[in-house]
Amino acid sequence: MSAAQAVGADQAAVAVPPRFAGARRFVRAFAHRPSGVTGVVLLVLFILLALVSPLFIGLDQLDVTKADGPLLAAPSGHYPLGTDQAGRNVLLLLVWGSRESLRVGVIATALTVVFGAGVGIVAGHYGGFVGRALMHVTDWFIALPSLPLAISLAAVLGQGETSITIAIAVTSWTATARLIRAQTLAVEARPFVERARALGAGDWQIMVRQVLPNVTPLILVSSTLTVAGALLSEATLTFLGLGNPASITWGEMLNNAFFNGAFTAGAWWYVLPPGLAILVVVLGFTLTGRAVEHVLDPRTEDRR
Repeated sequence: MSAAQAVGADQAAVAVPPRFAGARRFVRAFAHRPSGVTGVVLLVLFILLALVSPLFIGLDQLDVTKADGPLLAAPSGHYPLGTDQAGRNVLLLLVWGSRESLRVGVIATALTVVFGAGVGIVAGHYGGFVGRALMHVTDWFIALPSLPLAISLAAVLGQGETSITIAIAVTSWTATARLIRAQTLAVEARPFVERARALGAGDWQIMVRQVLPNVTPLILVSSTLTVAGALLSEATLTFLGLGNPASITWGEMLNNAFFNGAFTAGAWWYVLPPGLAILVVVLGFTLTGRAVEHVLDPRTEDRR
């Protein structure tokens, strides 16, 4: 490398904004974890497939009344994953179902993380009566069995994606709340928070400007791990018949396969694909979340 090139490289390094330096270190550390990279690749493939599916799948191909294929036909050249009880292409149903399942899982996770993080930060910052009250409510929700509670909420709110999303969020926020509260207590014990108070910073400023940036990495880890649980909960509730029968999700496919004789008919091609899709996506989110957790806090690997 010539002297001019060395100077140019140094200038480029200096030109990188400091706020991007941490992101670059995170990407490099994450890239050295094969399990995390594998998880990201799996998720990217499914997300891209869900996004581009409307380009090659028409609604007519998913309509029960317009299906013209053989009923519960085994996989063949024309139907790589066979057909369902109405003669629809299972492969097309599987691809289209990724859109609905991922959307419900991501939205439910966003609600869970936002609400849980808000409760945790408020409880950790104020403490006293407010903190104890919020933690008592959190403990009460933890004591309740999550699946029966989600089933009850979804049944009361009515069938559909909205009710399932709300039911998942209501029953999944407690772990995030307790985790963020503990981290908030640790952050507020640091000198820079005391200095901010001494300079006249109010409660809102401390929570938003001091605490939130320091608990954001933990929120990120929690969200990646929560999506996996949300997807499993969505599939469970939909399989139990609480979803919208007109929508196509992986859980709805399993529900239709069970109640339309696919199990007794030995139509494994109608049962295995949605189950394996759920397994692979949950594995992708879990691998990604664990890798992010280890990169942000390498001590967690030593404690396992």
